[in-house]
Amino acid sequence: MKSLGRSRGPDLAVLLMAFAILIGVCSFIVVAYGVSAGYSQHLDEELLKAPRDPADPSKTLGPTWLEEFGRDLTALGGVAGLCLMTLAVSGYLLISRKYRALAFVLAATLGGLLLNSVLKERFDRRRPDVVPYKSQVTTSSFPSGHSLNSAVVYLTLGSLLASLVEQRRLKVYFFSVALLLTLLVGMSRVYMGVHYPTDVLAGWSAGLAWALSCSLAARWLRQRRAIEQVDK
Repeated sequence: MKSLGRSRGPDLAVLLMAFAILIGVCSFIVVAYGVSAGYSQHLDEELLKAPRDPADPSKTLGPTWLEEFGRDLTALGGVAGLCLMTLAVSGYLLISRKYRALAFVLAATLGGLLLNSVLKERFDRRRPDVVPYKSQVTTSSFPSGHSLNSAVVYLTLGSLLASLVEQRRLKVYFFSVALLLTLLVGMSRVYMGVHYPTDVLAGWSAGLAWALSCSLAARWLRQRRAIEQVDK
């Protein structure tokens, strides 16, 4: 009975991941349709105005330190922050001589960056002009690159850390931290005024679907010994 219980565990995990991927893809499609049709524009603008002073939209509501805190959070989803995270993971795999696992992690991360670029070019949504920006931006708005890439990198890192431990509560902890960081980065982009909420929601959805798809692929490759076991 115990062996039977263990054999069902991985199958349940795969089903849950596949279901989460489906939710991510469907959520992105729904949001993208709403944005393209203009259904979400009014709500997007109202939510962008919510954390600003109605008398002076250049000022954010709340204590003075909150704006600086928002900048710190948004930096966690920037190119520099995510590159450092990816290099840290890559360094561990390189030192451990897990070269095929390293190649897979890099491919998953770079694939997420490519996905973000393709989607931005495809939709080419203008940046919000409702409130003054609190952060520098150069690319189009949909989907949020910070949100998408944070989901890819942090969930990949969370998956790696979870594979190093046996306790379920620690696995849950690592994934929870990864999700929390992804959520905070996305929320900070709206707070900074540089993204509509639907941009962030689409980034989360696409990033989640990509990261979990890569996790499923990694599981399948490890079972066939195509890449090394991270926890051995």
